[in-house]
Amino acid sequence: MKAIIINQYGSAEQLTEAEVDQPKLTDDQVLVDMHATSINPIDWKLREGYLQEMLPFDFPIILGWDAAGVVKETGAKVTDFQVGDRVFARPSTTRFGTYAEYAAIDEQLLAKIPDNITFEEAAAVPLAGLTAWQCLVDFSEIKPGDKVLIHAGSGGVGSFAIQIAKSLGAFVASTASGKNEEFLQKIGVDRFINYKEEDFEEAIEDYDIVLDTLGGDIQQKSFNVLKKGGKLVSVVGAPDENIAKEKGIKAGSLWLDPNGRQLAELAGLMEKGELIATVGHTFPFSAEGLKEAHRLSETHHARGKIVIKIK
Repeated sequence: MKAIIINQYGSAEQLTEAEVDQPKLTDDQVLVDMHATSINPIDWKLREGYLQEMLPFDFPIILGWDAAGVVKETGAKVTDFQVGDRVFARPSTTRFGTYAEYAAIDEQLLAKIPDNITFEEAAAVPLAGLTAWQCLVDFSEIKPGDKVLIHAGSGGVGSFAIQIAKSLGAFVASTASGKNEEFLQKIGVDRFINYKEEDFEEAIEDYDIVLDTLGGDIQQKSFNVLKKGGKLVSVVGAPDENIAKEKGIKAGSLWLDPNGRQLAELAGLMEKGELIATVGHTFPFSAEGLKEAHRLSETHHARGKIVIKIK
């Protein structure tokens, strides 16, 4: 099968096209005929070698953490999916990722794609959508009426987090540049903060939850907008435990746990129109297409998700 691989760590130029063996199924897996995947920052961070201690894969590595396609084959113990089903998933950690024509995926990580959702939209959801869900629901235990600040709301995790928080009855503030104000208001933001013109630390106070997607000084300042008993959850690095203890705040970092049941919850929101996957950019399934997609992701200025159309 065709795949886009890397044979060593480095720049986007390391992405090359190759013919590789189709993955073999275990009894509890399905073979997905891939129609689309998407780009996440972990893709190029792994490609650069930043995560080699955490994810010590052997070369060649097929990157990619989002899958959307059609079930082509099922393992002997698979019961909930059959050939022809439209499915999506965030596969488990493996060197055989989703920049490929086929992917073998554990049954428990899969969910069915709603009929009103395209493969490209579905591919945009798993990693970013599940990350947002687990930050808000699992870690922060969000409840109706909570005031939530989501940093960088125009990005993948941020845009899903805004919509999930609104669907669960929260009041949502978000930071972004002025060009994204209309977009964020369209997806539900109640208090837009243009970070180039306004300091969020001075603009809001007594919030229940902050979702940090930026780290550094932004993460440190986020403590100051939380009420006692509030929650600060980060996807880019662990917050300062001493400050958290001093202020009476629950703080921590989150590493996504792939989960088909939660992905089905997100599918339900999508079916009802309460969660929209914003596909900001689409690239072809080729070495050059992946190189361009990685370079765009590295700028941190892409709106919504960057999707690779495989079929």
